[in-house]
Amino acid sequence: MTDHVLFVCHANLCRSPMAEYLARRALAGRPVTVASAGTDAVEGLPMHPYAADIAAETGEDPTDFRSRRLRAEYLVEATLVLTATRRQRSVCTALAPSVLHRTFTLRQFGRLAEAAEPPGDPAGDPLRAAVEAAARARGRLQPAAPGADDLRDPIGGTAADFRRCAEEIERSIRPLAALIVATG
Repeated sequence: MTDHVLFVCHANLCRSPMAEYLARRALAGRPVTVASAGTDAVEGLPMHPYAADIAAETGEDPTDFRSRRLRAEYLVEATLVLTATRRQRSVCTALAPSVLHRTFTLRQFGRLAEAAEPPGDPAGDPLRAAVEAAARARGRLQPAAPGADDLRDPIGGTAADFRRCAEEIERSIRPLAALIVATG
């Protein structure tokens, strides 16, 4: 069984595509697929050029990437939904209320995954076990400041702004990858 991580941002041109490509590299060799979508995306647009440069550094060719507008079925099919902001997390849970317990901001989930205790027996489903372990960690962590969960949108910024955003994405993905390894 292949689990599925869905990254969500506003337009599916910068943050969520970078997260998709960076996570695909970080989770290589694991039974996890990765995709992205945007709450307000226009279907079929190419990735922002600065984001594409970062995506290309993963070893994959982002040339064929096209933006996708978020749909309820994408959310329902996902084992884990990671959003760029709290607002996008709210949009996801309003669109598909059943995904509430597996929808987090990327930065929030990174903190939770870092604090999580891996289960002793993941029952052959490492991503689901990682999501459950991170959710249990919620009660042990102090709440973060409101803006601490939001990933700043680099749109309109420089290549360096996109690089900083990608570094923050990677910092948040590392604990997820480590928790998946520890659970399975």
